[in-house]
Amino acid sequence: MIGLTEGVVLRRLWAWLIDLVMIAIIVAILWALLAFLGLITLGLGWGLMALLPAVPLLYHVLFVSSARAATPGQSLLGLVVRHERDMTRPGLGESIIFTGGLWLTLSIGVWPLAIMLFTNGNRALHDIASGLIVVRSDALAARARPVPFG
Repeated sequence: MIGLTEGVVLRRLWAWLIDLVMIAIIVAILWALLAFLGLITLGLGWGLMALLPAVPLLYHVLFVSSARAATPGQSLLGLVVRHERDMTRPGLGESIIFTGGLWLTLSIGVWPLAIMLFTNGNRALHDIASGLIVVRSDALAARARPVPFG
């Protein structure tokens, strides 16, 4: 497992920043659309603005539970989310726990994420709680390839 998680901490940080920018763009577009909807419905549509805080949660849950098993930021930096025990893709339930734990941790402050520096496999608390691990996709692919004879 050590080879799979080598260099993951810094990549996760950059991936999170990329995802944060993408979430901000999505929220800005949705806000503009909902503001326009509110105007044309004479204020009746503005109540939908209450749904905007769900965007970051949906973003992470839907991408982590997708076939890629990674957010766009993670994919861009060569990371994937897998089950710790068998390296299969996470399901919706694990993705919800993973994402809820991430955003709960971030609401407390980023210092709980520092546990990644001290755990086996550079795992954060939300990784451990969900039974998931973030690994390098290239190392995972190399591990899955059969060793040639010769």
